[in-house]
Amino acid sequence: MARLFRESRRDSATSSSSNGFLPPAAAAAVSSSPSLLSPFPDLGVPLTPAELREAAYEVLVAASRTTGGKPLTYIPQASSAAPPSPASSSSSASSASLQRSLTSAAASKMKKALGLRSSASSKGVGSPGSGGKAAAPPRRPATVGELMRVQMRVSEPADARIRRGLLRIAASQLGRRAESMVLPLEFLQQFKASDFPDPQEYEAWRSRNLKLLEAGLLVHPLVPLNKSDMSAQRLRQIIRGAYDRPLETGKNSESMQSLRSAVMSLAGRSHDGTSDGCHWADGFPLNLHLYQMLVEACFDNDDGTVVDEIDEVMELLKKTWGILGINEMLHNLCFTWALFNHFVMSGQVDIELLSAAENQLVEVAKDAKTTKDPNYCKVLSSTLSSIMGWTEKRLLAYHETFDTNNIESMQGIVSIGVSAAKVLVEDISHEYRRRRKEDTDVARSRVETYIRSSLRTAFALRMEEADSKRSSRNPTPVLSILAKDIGDLAIKEKNMYSPILKTWHPLASGVAVATLHSCYGNELKQFVAGLSELTPDTVQVLKAADKLEKDLVNIAVEDSVDSDDGGKSLIREMPPYEAENAIANLVKVWIKERVERLKGWVDRNLKQETWNPGANRDNFAPSSVEMLRVIGETLDAFFELPIPMHPTVLPDLTAGLDRILQLYVSKVKSGCGTRNSFMPQLPPLTRCEVGSKLLFKKKEKPQNLQVRAPQNGVANGNDPLALPQLCVRLNTLQYIRGELENLDKKIKTCLRNVESAQADITDGVDIKFELCQASCQESIQQICETTAYKVTFYDLGHVLWDTLYVSDPASNRVQVLLTELDPVLETISSMVHNKLRNRAITALMKASFDGFLLVLLAGGPLRAFTRQDAQIIEDDFRALRDLYLADGDGLPEELVDKASSQVKNVLPLFRAESEALIDRFKRMMVESNRSASKNRLPLPPTTGHWSPNEPNTVLRVLCYRNDETATKFLKKTYNLPKKI
Repeated sequence: MARLFRESRRDSATSSSSNGFLPPAAAAAVSSSPSLLSPFPDLGVPLTPAELREAAYEVLVAASRTTGGKPLTYIPQASSAAPPSPASSSSSASSASLQRSLTSAAASKMKKALGLRSSASSKGVGSPGSGGKAAAPPRRPATVGELMRVQMRVSEPADARIRRGLLRIAASQLGRRAESMVLPLEFLQQFKASDFPDPQEYEAWRSRNLKLLEAGLLVHPLVPLNKSDMSAQRLRQIIRGAYDRPLETGKNSESMQSLRSAVMSLAGRSHDGTSDGCHWADGFPLNLHLYQMLVEACFDNDDGTVVDEIDEVMELLKKTWGILGINEMLHNLCFTWALFNHFVMSGQVDIELLSAAENQLVEVAKDAKTTKDPNYCKVLSSTLSSIMGWTEKRLLAYHETFDTNNIESMQGIVSIGVSAAKVLVEDISHEYRRRRKEDTDVARSRVETYIRSSLRTAFALRMEEADSKRSSRNPTPVLSILAKDIGDLAIKEKNMYSPILKTWHPLASGVAVATLHSCYGNELKQFVAGLSELTPDTVQVLKAADKLEKDLVNIAVEDSVDSDDGGKSLIREMPPYEAENAIANLVKVWIKERVERLKGWVDRNLKQETWNPGANRDNFAPSSVEMLRVIGETLDAFFELPIPMHPTVLPDLTAGLDRILQLYVSKVKSGCGTRNSFMPQLPPLTRCEVGSKLLFKKKEKPQNLQVRAPQNGVANGNDPLALPQLCVRLNTLQYIRGELENLDKKIKTCLRNVESAQADITDGVDIKFELCQASCQESIQQICETTAYKVTFYDLGHVLWDTLYVSDPASNRVQVLLTELDPVLETISSMVHNKLRNRAITALMKASFDGFLLVLLAGGPLRAFTRQDAQIIEDDFRALRDLYLADGDGLPEELVDKASSQVKNVLPLFRAESEALIDRFKRMMVESNRSASKNRLPLPPTTGHWSPNEPNTVLRVLCYRNDETATKFLKKTYNLPKKI
């Protein structure tokens, strides 16, 4: 503070051309941080801050010197430097409060109330380099008046002139108080050009006083003017004329008398019509502009802190309230603004000023609830809006405003911003008053706005940074980089900012992470929408998104444990990214493409497959080996995918591969036909021509099933349905069945090795290629039967139909069939896989048994049997059975017995008497058909299920019975022909 006085005295010695204020270079140091714009309405009169400050100082001196009960005396400033004599000291002490000695700074009650420390308490007694000796204490101002002069940057000559003018006024108007004076008018009356060092200073002084009169009486009068007010018109003319022709001041001239008449007429008006003083500086907002200049004196010109003598300064300021029309509410508002503005000017480092502004704002909030004065509400709104505008500009992007270096100021800035918002909403907003107050939590709402806005801004910045980080050296996808950065941002928010913001919003962390979740989710949604295939970058992004989401949700859950709804509202605000679903969907697309590719491969390769038994040692199709190799490669590629859910999407892959295998298996059996494809069409029933040994003439062609050239089972490379080729098909199916188990093992091994595997990942995994398994089983059965029936009825058809038992059963016995079957069995035994060999031979056995029985029951008119032929038939069938038993080296006897049971059951019919067969037939027909009688029997249908208890079987034995009884019965009952 002493430095200010030294500077002011030094400047006063070189300011002979000054207008009464210290020049900018000589004024106290001003902070590099800009101040806020004034929240008060514009005056509409070109009064500069320096002019307003000098006018405010004049009001202060006038108000202070007239509060005492004794007359004013003028003490030249030069005299004040000398030691005062007892007489002058006594006169000075009793003359005015301006000359009162200052109290100790340590005793400031107001600083204590505002939470401010005394500047003396924060200063050390020594300084570096002083050798430990106490530094000389700075010279303190002797009086509060001297302090105010220095604080308001008034030079000593200007101060002396003001005091001299006030003495002259007091001398001419003895006993008149300052509230009854119009100071600009009185000063114009007292001073002339010769009282100033130069004409320019005088002109500036005169112009200032005229502008003050214009502002206080014409532009912003306490009582609004009527358009027809003659005094106002006259004063306006005088002021305008004074700019064109200088007004002669310092005399009781005619022009001054006219000016005084107009001024006093306007200044004497009041709201209640009584003349209780002069009103020239108490009109709104001139009074606020002037008072704000006085309030600024509370702050040290050098460092912007509140002066230690704040108690005395405030007492002095209160003396101006009567002249300026200021009350405690307006004072609280102006002082709050000044505290906050000086905090801003300090570069936001003086936290004490911020705290003091916050404490003072509490008083403003109380005041706001007690008055609805329109002028007060207007300035209250503009002041708090300015404060809130500044705070919100920083709080809406607090991540860019605050860091570890200045985080301690955030609490106060949030507090003062929220408090200002509450006053604006709760005490000024008409909309708020129309609604129930409990429906609106202003503080929580504002803080939530700060959080969401700041996080969105921070997110946008992180996204730009993430984009700049990606390069050829760092090919990491942008969204992966961003996910990590946002995770770090969420942790920083939780640890640094949320503890502060929780004062006003209990779910600060939750709101923050919900905002980040939404921002990242929007980017991820666009990313996923543009995906068409699974790539390493895609998986990396989606895995990073999944991790980020889990981290954000965990923070939200932790933050909302104690909330009313347990955090449900926050969680609802965070719809799942479903990153795993997105990955799974892409994997399914990948699987579909691979399966479609495999399907095309199967179609192409099977068209070229020849089923050549010489293609490899194991006699299965090369295409099956290649197909399983491709399937293995597909599985390897699947498990190499960097995805976290192999077990989840594995069923989709195995199902697709199962369908491909099933397709292959179905094509293996396609074109082979079925057993029915080779079963002959049964000839019409006929009766035997008894006594004829030659049943047909040599020129007649046998009317049996058309057959091709004899086949002995030797491989025919040009026939895809030749026996060797059919054996290759069987082996191929068996090879696929065996490889399914290997695929199962391979999949389980891969599952254990993938990144997402758990210790017991394969315990519950039951991988079944059910479609392929079932298709293999069915196809093997079908091809075994097809092979057997093709060999029996097609390849050996010439033996069955053209040879066996034709004309003479004793001459054409079964040996020829056995001879043909032997190489067939040898081929099957040598080529078919050992696990299928018995099945293939069993099928052949059943087919040969069926063929043998079909020759007996549907061999056509070329065959006829007597009862004596029964033994031949039985012996032949026994020989056929022995072929498959192979003296114990063939099929199991139980299996052969089971397969031969049908033939064994039918053969006794060939031994029976014809009369017994006829009776048996009639009885069965009557029992099975109620409308039938023994004299009229319908023809029984052919079921193909040969049995001694089936009428059609018995009828067929009669048809091939070479005796008169059977022939007559068939002729009489059904009129069957003797030949086709």
